[in-house]
Order: sequence, then C-alpha cells, then structure tokens
Amino acid sequence: MKRLVFTFMMFGLVTGCSLDEVPSSFVNTGNYYQTESQLVTGLNSCYIPLRSIYNYTYLIATEGITDLMWIASGTLDAQLDISPAQPRFGQTMWTQGYRGVMYCNSIIEAIKRAPVEEEVKNRLLAEGMVMRAYYYWFLTCTFGDVPFYTEDIVNVEVLERVSKLGRMDAVGTRNYLIEELIRYVPHLPQVRTNDVAGNRSGAAMGWMMIGKLAQWNKRWDVARDAMDKLEAIYGDLSQYPLTDIMLKNKNIRESIFEIQYLYDATGLQVTTNSAAICMPPRNSGSTYDGVNIPELGANATTWTPLRPTNYFFQSLQRRNSADLRTTLNMAWEYNGQAFRTATNVPWPGPKFWSFNMFNVADGNNQRVFRYADALLMQAENYLELGNTTRSVEYLDKVRQRAGTGSYTFRNREALLDEIQRERGRELLGEYQRKYDMVRWGNWYQMTYDYTDYATVKNRILPCHEYYPIPDMEVVKSDYNLDNKAYEAYGK
Repeated sequence: MKRLVFTFMMFGLVTGCSLDEVPSSFVNTGNYYQTESQLVTGLNSCYIPLRSIYNYTYLIATEGITDLMWIASGTLDAQLDISPAQPRFGQTMWTQGYRGVMYCNSIIEAIKRAPVEEEVKNRLLAEGMVMRAYYYWFLTCTFGDVPFYTEDIVNVEVLERVSKLGRMDAVGTRNYLIEELIRYVPHLPQVRTNDVAGNRSGAAMGWMMIGKLAQWNKRWDVARDAMDKLEAIYGDLSQYPLTDIMLKNKNIRESIFEIQYLYDATGLQVTTNSAAICMPPRNSGSTYDGVNIPELGANATTWTPLRPTNYFFQSLQRRNSADLRTTLNMAWEYNGQAFRTATNVPWPGPKFWSFNMFNVADGNNQRVFRYADALLMQAENYLELGNTTRSVEYLDKVRQRAGTGSYTFRNREALLDEIQRERGRELLGEYQRKYDMVRWGNWYQMTYDYTDYATVKNRILPCHEYYPIPDMEVVKSDYNLDNKAYEAYGK
C-alpha cells in the first residue's frame, strides 16, 4: 500500500504553558512559533482532545461491553445500538481523535521550522510524535483501518485533499509510527512520567506506545525491547504500593500516562463524569445503597453503574480470594457494613470512586497506562517469542504484588489464558479490555458468552468489534471511506 506521508494542520493554539489552561486564540504557525516556550504552548494543544474522550461513555465502550463488565444503561452505546447512520459516541471518538492528530501534526511541523537548538528541537518533536502515535493507536483500536496522514493543513486545498482519503492499512500506519518513535524517544529524558514537569507525555509514554503498536502488529521483539526500556526506568514493581492505583491518587509513581482532571468548588474545574457510573447509588446525604460513606460526600449524583460480570467475580477474582485487588475492584460492603442491594452482584470498588464528588463532576485523573500493564505486556511478548520461563517471570511480578503467589506453568495455551485473565484482574476499568480482546481476536465470542446484559447478548455482532465510521465522514470523503463490515450485516 502506498503510504501517504504528509505533514497535517492546525493554526496554533496559544496562551500559557499549563495543561490545565485552555488556549483562547489562534495564530498562524508560520510566524508565531519562534522560541521553546512558544513551542511548548503549542504542544499543550495536543492534550486538549483527550478530555472529550475520557468520559463515562468511553468507559462503557471499552469496559462495559466485554467479558468483565456490563451496564444496563440508557446510553445507547451500552446497548450496542450503533450503526454508521447512528454512530453514537463513535462520532465523538472520530472527531476528537482526528482533532488530536491535527493539533499534533501542526505543532510538529512548526517545531521543525523553529529556530531553536537541535537538542531542544528533537526533544519537543519527540513529545509531539508520542502524542500523535497515541491518537493513531486510539483511532486504529477503535475503528480499525483509518486514514493516516502527517500533513499540516494550512489551507482549504490541503484540507480537501486529506478529507478524501479512504481507509488505510492499520498495520502500515503502526509500522510508520513505531519507526518514528524508535528514532525520537531516546531524545527525551529517560525518567518516569511522575518525574516529568507537569506529568507530560515523555519517554515512558513513548516506549509504551511503541510496545502497544508493536503488539498489534505482532512485532514481539520490538515490543519486548520497548518494555525493557520501561523496566530500566521503573525498576521493581514491588516499590509501588498497590493501593496507589485508586483513581483518587493522582499522578502516582507507577503511572505512565494520565488524563489530567481537577475539581475545586471555588476554583478551576476540569472534570470527567466516569465515576458517576462507578459508585454505589446514593440514597440521600452521604448514604450510598444503605451505607454511610462520608468520604463520598453528600452532593454526588450517581447513574446506573457498571457491574462486574458473574464470570469476573465468580471465576477471575472471587470475593474471598487472596488477591489484594479484589476489594479495590469490587465492593459488597464498606467498613464492615454490607450494601443493601449488592448481596450477590458487587458494585465497582473504591478504586474507581470519586471522593467528595459534586453532582457528576469527577476530578479524578483517568489513568491510561501504568507500569503493571507494561510488565504483563512483557509476559505476553516472551510467550509469543517462545520463552515461557521469562513469560512466567513477568507474570509473577504482577501476581506477587497482588498477593496471589507464583504461577505454575502447564502449557503454552494455559499460560496465554492466564496472562489474559491477569490483565483483566489488574487493569479492570482502565479503558483497556475491549482493545486487548479485539487484538487477541476473542472479543465477540467472549463477550457473547459472558455478558450478563441480555440486550447486548441479543444485539452483538462480529462487526461491533470496531465502531463504524460515521456516515457523515463517509459522505465528506466522497465515499472513499466505507463500512463494509457493517454493511455485511445490513447495518
């Protein structure tokens, strides 16, 4: 396939260097970006679309329609009531994903032109390229083959040309991004994200993106080498407390990338609403499903919650198991008091709760990647490379922190199954499960077999592994884009 390598657009958003500040004006990138501080301002724009993606609907799309969780929500994405004509949250994901691409492409080209020292230029280019790789990872995970371009859209003619692109091979897109990142990530300080000023996307996020993209392309040696780089940065997992993974803890040392949110009753409010579907229902005051929980406050608005499937809490992570994550992931009780209606099916656990939430304003950061994820990726890398001994070694790093002990190897198939199950236990509710399952090729069957939501079981089709490209975008492309997988099912 011919790879279109353009340069893609934006007129740079400016004002301020904090990721908590929203740029308020546009200027021409050709004459504004002259200094490092101005370039950092432009890079800030690359983070803005993330806040429109990471909300409760995205959580439903990636976690609530899998083998691990379900939700009887009126949100139509939760019912798989999606089609090219009615893409639901798919429209937001497409729009914001490509908005992120647009911002990244624009500032990358501005950095290339800027009269700054080569060392500074390479470091700033690396940050922009890491974020561009993230958006294409997100888009290919969500939609499959999508248009790929790196062109800076500086005029209507360029926009017209780019808007007519059709689907492009996701494998080729990922390979391009992998090679670009391998070249530029070494220019970033090789430190944990927690040690980067402002918790910006740095080397750790870069190596993680290489690993994620490479696993999709089954380039297991490339993914292994990238995880080696992360291990050199992060070290022994046991130094990072398991309780830190609760979302109320922001920018933990184990974190590789988080979406920055903030709620202050009298100050800055940049919030998501994910916790509204992750808490027990509030009765009144600070009483939640019959239990007084002062930490959650008396002003939260809770919606129909996500629930773990019977498969998850009866097979993967049982209530009385030795697994220390159980009471973080699920809640049958709180402080020794049983919830009124969670006798059989638990609520999502305190890992996901937002403390002192006002209405649905959830100020928790949303965690995209953390180090335990990388170690489980390494377990899978070594398994696929034929080294089961090293695979078990990395699996055990995560299991031992969770208190579940060492894994006893039986055969390759059982080890792969255990890695997949362990990813479910460790990363529950962290926007990962559907993408993992689609990559493994088992999302449709496992979700059909294990969902506890009859509506999903009745509606699920193999084409639902990816969202459809919205019809509006297909028309804009002069029908160069398509939804053949959905058309095969009359959608």
